[in-house]
Amino acid sequence: MAVKKNKEKAKSTSAKEMNEKSVDNSVNGAKDKSTESVKEQKEISADDKYNELNDRFLRLYAEFENFRKRTNKERLDMITNANAELLKDLIPIIDDFERAMANNESSEDIVAIKEGFSLIYNKYIGIMETKGLQVMNAKGEVFDPEFHEAVANMPTDDQKLKGKIIDDVEKGYLLNEKVLRYAKVVVGQ
Repeated sequence: MAVKKNKEKAKSTSAKEMNEKSVDNSVNGAKDKSTESVKEQKEISADDKYNELNDRFLRLYAEFENFRKRTNKERLDMITNANAELLKDLIPIIDDFERAMANNESSEDIVAIKEGFSLIYNKYIGIMETKGLQVMNAKGEVFDPEFHEAVANMPTDDQKLKGKIIDDVEKGYLLNEKVLRYAKVVVGQ
């Protein structure tokens, strides 16, 4: 009986071992198969990933090129049409000049002619000021090379005029607080 029990134990142990071995083999086999499929997936994934990233890059590059072209076109349009509003506002002044020239041919009244030119000038300056143009008043101020261009130096006996602007040869203009044209001035020395 003891031998029968030992044989049965041996059979059950060997059956257990066989089952464990087959389970181990099937697990190992599954691991081998899953490792192989993971490797294949990694290879496929790497290629797919590369293709996806390359596609993204090409699309992004094309988008950027389109943006750059569109921006350049808009900038060029803006530059070519930037003066349109100003010119549109100046057309009435041209009309005023044409009317004044037509009236001046037959008019003998100098006061009326002077008044007409004064009105046109004031209208013109008004339009320019609304666009941000400012006239520099340089006469009597200290010479500043960031706003003034010295055309000549004039010797002076008055100490108060030394280093100051004695005369404006040409007025200077600022456009939105930035120098558009430097004032050409005579400086006292």
